Amino acid sequence: MIVLDASALLAFLFKESGHEVVAQYIDNACISTVNLSEVAGRMCRDGVDPTPLLQQLERTAIEVVPFTQTQVLYAAHFIPQTQRYGLSLGDRACLGLAKDRKLAVLTADTVWSQLVDAEVILIR
Repeated sequence: MIVLDASALLAFLFKESGHEVVAQYIDNACISTVNLSEVAGRMCRDGVDPTPLLQQLERTAIEVVPFTQTQVLYAAHFIPQTQRYGLSLGDRACLGLAKDRKLAVLTADTVWSQLVDAEVILIR
């Protein structure tokens, strides 16, 4: 199992650079509801209704994981070490899920591997 960052799911959905890497993991992946919200928000920003995507995700093997109190604490504790690099709540939520479940993260954000004690797999 691997944790998808919003950047990884977006690359996969829009066939952006790195989508081939994401495709290798997609059938054994999970994503935080916070990151899924980021994906839906990007679609809305671009004028695309995210409802069909959310319905399609329900029919896949991707596990959508609610943002738990444990993950909230991990995300909060990441602030001191990531703040100067501009990691968002979504970034920290993704890392919090990975830490909570002891899983690797799939992302396009290259700086993550230098900041936190988690396995980070870059898609590009």
